[in-house]
Amino acid sequence: MNLNKAVFLDRDGVLNDEIGDYVWEPDKFIVSAGVPEALAQLKAAGYYLVVVTNQAGIAKGLYGRAQVLALHDKLQLACGHALDALYFSDAHPSSSESLLRKPDSLMLEKAMARFQLDPAQCWIVGDRARDLEAGAKVGVRGILVGHTEELDYLPRATDLAGAAELILTGVGT
Repeated sequence: MNLNKAVFLDRDGVLNDEIGDYVWEPDKFIVSAGVPEALAQLKAAGYYLVVVTNQAGIAKGLYGRAQVLALHDKLQLACGHALDALYFSDAHPSSSESLLRKPDSLMLEKAMARFQLDPAQCWIVGDRARDLEAGAKVGVRGILVGHTEELDYLPRATDLAGAAELILTGVGT
């Protein structure tokens, strides 16, 4: 049986601009420059594109699942409906334990079963170490993007466009 490949994508700081606080209002949700083009390149190369995002603001009562789904719809519209799935954890680490919440890997595991993914052909792109830890737990390679505190992690890219280039050229292997 042939298994498929995917790129798992953190949302805030990778797909949309990081604003330093919870993002649930559509007018504050800005798709980052180059994201639609990078997703189109990855999709053209045969990758499933799967969003895996922690949304602790739900547990805090700041917003609900409907707001997360509305922003996903906005993202899909901006990116030509390139994304294949959205998984999110609504847990907050101080109030509950959840295997969905990164650095745990249940969101990735669900997508791996759904799309019959080969972890050796998959990537996770995130802006925090916890994103890459979730990938490592299931054998998925990671690329850290943005200007984060984890300066020693390789491979790194400035943004999703740079991460896509590493994936597509095999530089990140």
